[in-house]
Amino acid sequence: MYSINQNLVLMKKALILSLLFINCMYVSYGQETTITGSVIDEFGVVLPGTDIIIKGTTKGTLTDFDGNYTIDAPADAILVVSSLGYATQEVPINGQTSIKITLVMAAEQLLETIVVGSRRQGRTKLDTPVPVDVINIAEAAINMPQQDISQMLTAAAPSFTAFTSGGGDLSSFVSQPSLRGLASSQMLVLVNGKRRHSSAILAGNQTGTPGPGVDMRFIPSVGVDRIEILRDGASAQYGSDAIAGVINMVMKKGTGEFKGSLTAGAYTNKPGYDDSELTADERDLNRSFDGWDGQNFQFDGNYGIAFENDGYFNASVMLAQAERTVRPSVLSLERAPLYDEAYLTNNRTETNGTPIITNPELIAAQASGDANLINSLQTVQGLMSARDIEQIDVASYSGLPAKTNMSLAFNLETPLTETSDFYAFGDIGYQYSDAYSCFYRRSAQADRSSYDLYPNGFRPQIYNDQYNISLATGITGMIGDYDFDLSNTFGTNWAKYGMFNTWNASIGSGSPTDMNLGTHSFLQNTINLDASHFYEDILSGLNVAFGGELRFENYIIRAGQEESYTAGDAGVITATEDNQALIGPDGFPLEDLNGNPFIDEFGNPLSLEYAGVSQELVKNYALNCQCFRGYAPENEGNNWRSVMAAYVDMELDLTENFLVSGALRVENYSDFGNVLTGKFAGRYKIGENFSFRGSFSSGFRAPSLQELNYSHSYTFFVDLVPFDGTLYPNNSSASRALGVSALTEERSRNYSLGFTTKIGKVDITVDAYKIDIFDRIFETGEFDASSSPALEPVIGSGLATFRINGGDISTQGIEAVVNYNTNLGAGKLGLVLAGTFRENKFEGVNLPDLNTNLTDAELEENYVSRSLIGQFETGTPSSKIIGTLNYSVGKFSAMLRGTRFGSVQTRDNNLRTLVPEGTLGYADQFFTPEFTTDIGLTYKFNDTLSLTVGGNNVFNEYPEILRYELRSFNLYSQYQQGSAGAYYFGRLTITL
Repeated sequence: MYSINQNLVLMKKALILSLLFINCMYVSYGQETTITGSVIDEFGVVLPGTDIIIKGTTKGTLTDFDGNYTIDAPADAILVVSSLGYATQEVPINGQTSIKITLVMAAEQLLETIVVGSRRQGRTKLDTPVPVDVINIAEAAINMPQQDISQMLTAAAPSFTAFTSGGGDLSSFVSQPSLRGLASSQMLVLVNGKRRHSSAILAGNQTGTPGPGVDMRFIPSVGVDRIEILRDGASAQYGSDAIAGVINMVMKKGTGEFKGSLTAGAYTNKPGYDDSELTADERDLNRSFDGWDGQNFQFDGNYGIAFENDGYFNASVMLAQAERTVRPSVLSLERAPLYDEAYLTNNRTETNGTPIITNPELIAAQASGDANLINSLQTVQGLMSARDIEQIDVASYSGLPAKTNMSLAFNLETPLTETSDFYAFGDIGYQYSDAYSCFYRRSAQADRSSYDLYPNGFRPQIYNDQYNISLATGITGMIGDYDFDLSNTFGTNWAKYGMFNTWNASIGSGSPTDMNLGTHSFLQNTINLDASHFYEDILSGLNVAFGGELRFENYIIRAGQEESYTAGDAGVITATEDNQALIGPDGFPLEDLNGNPFIDEFGNPLSLEYAGVSQELVKNYALNCQCFRGYAPENEGNNWRSVMAAYVDMELDLTENFLVSGALRVENYSDFGNVLTGKFAGRYKIGENFSFRGSFSSGFRAPSLQELNYSHSYTFFVDLVPFDGTLYPNNSSASRALGVSALTEERSRNYSLGFTTKIGKVDITVDAYKIDIFDRIFETGEFDASSSPALEPVIGSGLATFRINGGDISTQGIEAVVNYNTNLGAGKLGLVLAGTFRENKFEGVNLPDLNTNLTDAELEENYVSRSLIGQFETGTPSSKIIGTLNYSVGKFSAMLRGTRFGSVQTRDNNLRTLVPEGTLGYADQFFTPEFTTDIGLTYKFNDTLSLTVGGNNVFNEYPEILRYELRSFNLYSQYQQGSAGAYYFGRLTITL
């Protein structure tokens, strides 16, 4: 709780600082007129939620539920009016005080004024010199089966993907987003144009190495109006992380209407196994677990209040609960026996040699003299039957975690003076998750089984509590001729980890079975000052923007409870007398877990020489919390850094058809130094319906505090001998001993070229891009003292891994979007076809001169492994095509979406004997493209109540099953459509 209290104190300070901004501001006053009116379409239908902005400023308003608006503006100003699906209009005021505006349907589906990618107000997505997708979440969510923002974007935008792991320790607790096939940490996330803090969790992903990312699930989707996806490098405009692009979530401003929905759904859990490599018995065993699971419920609500001074307060709530999905990996008893011979025959002993009765059923049968039962109980299947245990009960499970989510969000703006406004927005959320992320611990595994606690083995489960807080406050307005925006944005994420259904075998049966593994927290506070001015008389218009940023970050790791990371003495004998022989109560030598006696070369029992001093490890019981070692004191840290930045950004309309823009940004990081980035972009119109656009930029991503300072130790066994491994932070003594250099920033070059065109009611955008990234951060393989003698004083007999700027990578591809909107009969039809096609390439290892005796080839293989390179190059779909049809008529609306996920390939890291080939090789596997279908159908009973039914992946398409060598607790490939199967839902929506 220390980190939570510390973060709350800082949040209060940030809020006080923001309020002081208000008192310190000098604001100029101008002569303005109040204009009222309404907005309708060409058929006379009112258009609520229409954007109305005073051209050249940030000041604007929205029409209310009846299409009416009120705005204060200079008598000679121009109003820029835009609404989803309609052509944007510029309306001169010309001294009028009442203006009725009629919008006509546009060819493009999403012609909206955007925030991201251009600092000039009033640009639409087809006017920008770089590609921007605008997704109207408020409208699209009506028929979508997906409920959280990351999954909505995955369904709607080909270049965006968010993977939810079906298991794998910390990866189960976050939904890692990815843009253009790059890491989540290489994409910047904004809310209302302000930098969003990342998660405290350093989670694995399929793009090369675990990294931090923004978990969008804490923002209620019902509170989001639209999402802008800038698909272009933007570090020179927005700073670190914006290598792949920028996601900006624009929160709702609407008032006077309550909208609430209740969604319920479940997964069918009906996978097909007929074409798999499973044996016939294994297919039947896996089918035995078929049936509905993952039942979930979610309530969303949104309501806005209008202030008398034209301000607003909009609030949203999300409450959700989901049961876990279970996708077992059931292997035959021949492959994974539950019991071993010693267990079946009662031949196990305690550390001191006392017999352990593990099969009391056998003793009872022997007493009865039933020969058939005696024989049966000495087999794995026989004892399982006697205990009413099926193979499915002791399988390893994967699947989506069980979750409870709660989140509140708000968006507020109110005038301070005639030319300035105060705004604030934020959210607070909580999430509990528990997941299957471990192998089933079988009773046959003598080093980690306990007859007292878990007579038939156990399945450890990891859980996580997260608290998330974000608050932004600021003032926007005009000083003289300049627009300004002064803001403070605070955000923190706090995560606690635990494990239940587990134990520390080295402590013995007195071990706790539910353990606190430790906590992580991340805090970020950002102060921004931005200013801009539009010069109408310079050529066809010049917009100049400039500003500065000051950011503070803090990352904390706290240790878990002692039993989660310690080695107990349950397997140790300490002499109680001098020359104590290592013999049991039966007079025979004590045995280790493999049944090997403690004897000398003559067959005599070994002995301990000194009472109270001499010790012998007799039983090598597994150390630490089973499945995931808790964070220990040596892993703890409390690290801070500060970041300062300044930028200038210009957009010049050389003519009405020719736009050029450029930006420069310099940043200083307290932990590694300065970075300078730049960007140039242009757009040229040929007539009214065709434009070329292109850009070139340099970018960077600073290593996160999590990557710089995360540390975790683990224990593994080879022939029951324990070995410790540790991921060491970059500033550790182990890093210095090996000669690993301090982490530096990743640098990038981004090139793009494309065109936009309108052909009747169709609009088309096509963009090609190439991104070169230098010094990409990876994790090394494991080093030991034999390969690097310099490590021996630090790690002893253990293993060490490190984060390094391991190599250069590139990605290139083509993205295309086609939109078509028309009236069809009495209704409206919208068609969208969008696709991305890309190639990721690892360009080469940046091999340093390390203190190791490995050959260059061996070092290169261990420095950045074959499997890591494979994850980046082929671990995610190289193409994704989405086709969406929307149709509405009267009280009925429908959505039909088909998605094609391109092929992926898994690359193995180790040469091994392959099954069933029987030859030595890598267990690589190619997965063919997959296709899924989503459906949503809505009937509006009246203005108050509507019902939606539908599904995601309605034809129940599963990915291919992993080959035998690659199966863990996952049976399926995870990185196309996922392995949850078909999901069906119903949703009631109330509007008041």
